[in-house]
Amino acid sequence: MDRSGGRVRHSGDLIAALSGRNLAHNLHSDVLWDLGFAIVSGQYAQGSILPPDTELLDRFRVSRTVLREALKTLAAKGLIEARARIGTRVLPRNRWNLFDADVLAWHFELGPEVSFLQSLAEVRIGIEIEAAALAAERRTDDQAGLLLAAVDRMAAARTPEEFARHDLEFHKAVADASGNPFMASISALVEMALTAAFTISSPVNEPEALEQTVAVHRAIAQAILDKSSQRAREAMRIAIAEGFARAAGRMENLESNP
Repeated sequence: MDRSGGRVRHSGDLIAALSGRNLAHNLHSDVLWDLGFAIVSGQYAQGSILPPDTELLDRFRVSRTVLREALKTLAAKGLIEARARIGTRVLPRNRWNLFDADVLAWHFELGPEVSFLQSLAEVRIGIEIEAAALAAERRTDDQAGLLLAAVDRMAAARTPEEFARHDLEFHKAVADASGNPFMASISALVEMALTAAFTISSPVNEPEALEQTVAVHRAIAQAILDKSSQRAREAMRIAIAEGFARAAGRMENLESNP
């Protein structure tokens, strides 16, 4: 099935590769992906009514059960709402669950804009700097060791995918060390932010950027090891801001030099 303008590989696959998840591809996920992307991309505008089930069944050539399950999933993500005698309406964007991994992936599949990456960075700064501070207060010795080991693996990475995988591992370890289960709930957002940033511009391709990125992550790990909440906050803020700046700069260069 052709996805999003003929792209060979969609963002969900890339996120799965980085995070180690195995995403099963079946009729349900195919219908879900196509309809979700069509909504997020504006092919089905906010406030519009989706085509009737008969038309969608003919388009996707799936059973009514598969279609209904896909529509239920989209409704759970806040993208649509079924109304008797009206049809299935596309909800306004402020109703969408932007923390959902699929909704984020559909945005990324469009080609993330600088403003969207900035919004991701702002949310991460708002949450992850406190996760780092809590980790400094609550971490165990084993958790501190995991953070330092993840930084070493980042330094030794040879490909963008390998680096991004270890970076994601690092940020998940910080969330775990915080001892707050809500911190781990934003893992999909962190995965998407890292996937977007490293797809656009990976520090692995630039020795100076790699050294700087590893250094700031090592500073986070060391602050957590030393149980310094303030240093952990500041180092995490720098890490997120630098990642956004690198990706945004690369996007601006590509736009000015197509």
